[in-house]
Amino acid sequence: MTRIKRGYIARKRRTKLRLFSSGYLGAHSRLTRAMTQQRIRALASAYRDRGVRKRDFRRLWITRINAVIHEMGVFYSYNRFIHNLYNKQLLLNRKILAQIALLNRSCLYTISNAIKT
Repeated sequence: MTRIKRGYIARKRRTKLRLFSSGYLGAHSRLTRAMTQQRIRALASAYRDRGVRKRDFRRLWITRINAVIHEMGVFYSYNRFIHNLYNKQLLLNRKILAQIALLNRSCLYTISNAIKT
């Protein structure tokens, strides 16, 4: 059997992999096996952290709403405020409520008065 040299396909695959992992440190950006392992790890971390980011933003919005509610003295707790919102069927999500709380507190005060009565 004659020896067959590898073609351009493997080189093309490694080049594509190298472009993905160009910013990594040390062997993680130079050696093919380390690059593939690092790529798997990076993609897994990215997938996991997308959920964590959603969780963190929700916590931030809740904290902002709670702080403004306590500062205004409208409600005793965030929990009761959200509960009354849903009872009155004013379906505003926490992101919008947090933006209202930051930018237009008088509007949040109006919403809270509408809930009370």
